[in-house]
Amino acid sequence: MTQLKLEKLKQLLGMKDDSKDFILEFTIEKVEDTIKNYCNIKEIPVELNTTVLSMAIELYRIENFGNEEEGKDVKSIQVGDTTTTFETKISKDISKQLLKDYKAQINPFRRLRW
Repeated sequence: MTQLKLEKLKQLLGMKDDSKDFILEFTIEKVEDTIKNYCNIKEIPVELNTTVLSMAIELYRIENFGNEEEGKDVKSIQVGDTTTTFETKISKDISKQLLKDYKAQINPFRRLRW
């Protein structure tokens, strides 16, 4: 992984210090591994660099890396006598969800495995 991807990711997330570099590197590596496994390739093509960064931003925000407690979803809000209930179905395997969202960009690089 290049230092350039890390710096771009930090800029896109609005981070100025180096305190979360390890977490960001892990996030980029996880996205790259997901793409490599899905496409059956050994290296990420240059054309997918922006897709890797976009996926890394989403993964970082959804997974809530760096926190000891798992993120909690709000399921119900009550104001006075009015109650609003929400249901979220976030897959525990977020990699599959990310691939689904970015298949249009990734599929042209997919290779068949024999």
